[in-house]
Amino acid sequence: MTIRDIRVILLRLPWAGMPLGGKATGPRELVVVEIETSPGIVGLGYIMPLRGGIETIGTCLKELIIPKLIGRDATQIEAIWYDLWRATYTVGRMGIALFAMSVIDIALWDLLGKKAGLPLYRLWGGFRTEIPAYGSGCWRGLGSEGMIAKAKNYVAQGFKAVKMQVGLMPNWQTEVERVRLMREALGPHIDIMLDATMAWTADQAIFIGRKFEPYDIYWLEEPVSCEDIQGYFHVAEKLNIRIVGGEKHFTRYDLWPFFANPRIPILMPDVMRGGLTEIRKIASIADTRGMTISPHLFPELMVQVMASIPNGLMLEYLDLLDDLWVEPVLPKHGLSSPPERPGHGLTFKDEAILEGRIKS
Repeated sequence: MTIRDIRVILLRLPWAGMPLGGKATGPRELVVVEIETSPGIVGLGYIMPLRGGIETIGTCLKELIIPKLIGRDATQIEAIWYDLWRATYTVGRMGIALFAMSVIDIALWDLLGKKAGLPLYRLWGGFRTEIPAYGSGCWRGLGSEGMIAKAKNYVAQGFKAVKMQVGLMPNWQTEVERVRLMREALGPHIDIMLDATMAWTADQAIFIGRKFEPYDIYWLEEPVSCEDIQGYFHVAEKLNIRIVGGEKHFTRYDLWPFFANPRIPILMPDVMRGGLTEIRKIASIADTRGMTISPHLFPELMVQVMASIPNGLMLEYLDLLDDLWVEPVLPKHGLSSPPERPGHGLTFKDEAILEGRIKS
């Protein structure tokens, strides 16, 4: 399993359905990595940074990451992670270097699963084969009617929970009215999550959050800046709503304040900020603190993680990449199951690579 070649593919593709944010945006951009080993097995890694930077990540891979991997044993995933972490520490630790490390890590685990002939969740021990998913992407840009229509579509598909955006509205009255209308439209038996995307100060979050409490909100996500850890704790103390977050934090080290003071009961790690190796460690540490995991995006990949851990709560489902896969991983009646194909079981359609490939 000696690594003999690593190919970096940068993709730029139009959105197939609802664009990110619910309105016209730039194209989808992905960093794809293929790692080929001496027996000819190829592992696939991919990330979608959401806000640009794919060419910068590609440069980081070529300059700092790939030269350190050619000739190495692809099964030494833990050693490779730590070697890359130390080698890029002075220019990385967070940001671009971690994104580059993560796409490599995903590809290495895919390789190992293919070598073993097992889907990743079975390679990791296996815990269950069905994971609840919630319907995400009820963007503020859709307006009240559009948000409600999307939420109702999810409910019609069998989802028991949906997430809508709040924050960045003209005034707090508009915020509260949108939540009220959503609860009225969905009735009492559908869980409603709110995502503020770091829109407020702690004081604002407490003021507005108290107005949301009568509408039986399941969680309020990212009410304050990801750097404002004390703000998170302050909001959690004052509101009768779960406060959750973690998608913009890098590795278990960046999440350590949440572990040390577990007032945030649900963590939402992002696989782009540490890879599969790191997200599994985050889940294990969280489990020792009585915390659950609901990862950020990538449901077709995160289903493998969630099927292998005891403290996985819910997957975030969005159809951002479904059209690109040969065999997409789609939830049924609000439940997702990991494919039984070796590795993560995902393969890009040839036409997606041909259409979207850009010069790196």
